[in-house]
Amino acid sequence: MDPVYGAITLRLLAALGVGALIGFERSYRGRPAGFRTHALVCLSTALLMLVTVYESRWVPELDAGRLALDPTRMAQGIMTGIGFLGAGVIMKEGLSVRGLTTAASIWMTAAIGILIGIGFYFPAAVATALTIAVLSLFHWIEARLPAQFYAQFAVRFAQDAPMAEEALRELVSAHGFSIANLNYRFDAEAGFYEYQMVIRSTAAANAGRLAMTLSKLEGVLEFRLSPTGR
Repeated sequence: MDPVYGAITLRLLAALGVGALIGFERSYRGRPAGFRTHALVCLSTALLMLVTVYESRWVPELDAGRLALDPTRMAQGIMTGIGFLGAGVIMKEGLSVRGLTTAASIWMTAAIGILIGIGFYFPAAVATALTIAVLSLFHWIEARLPAQFYAQFAVRFAQDAPMAEEALRELVSAHGFSIANLNYRFDAEAGFYEYQMVIRSTAAANAGRLAMTLSKLEGVLEFRLSPTGR
């Protein structure tokens, strides 16, 4: 068998393995783009770069010196296309934006696939190790870093018996929250008066305490307390 075919197979298998390894971490975290997505991204980018690495196999004129191709243009096209795939996993939920890390991991997996495709194994191996470290070890560190907890908070009262704004502010403050912004809504037809706000605290557990208090508070028709994430 032609040794070139063996090298091609090795690179494709290496790309598949690396992509699957990164994707496994994403699947473990319950992300929508996980094991199979990352494996295919890495495999496809390596495959496309093989087109440029072995271009003399499909463009005989290169050997004769009559034609020159620029392999970096293929890499540029790949990364542009990967941007659309990465954008597809980014979702906005209220004030929270999710999927940025997964989008970044897809982009990184594509870059590693390009390195494997051209046979640049050492930086590909280092990049794989660093990517896994960022996704796993840094996740552990990030979870232990001090950070403020944000939540969207809406509480509804009967239109003829709303809680005074000052009393509501005191209630929120007593549970360890401060108000980032405050909006008002009045609906005469439905018969309610509603406060809508973003609240923040240094402890996520305060949200549960506030919810329990609101559930027992007279005059509250309905409330919603939605964490925005970090």
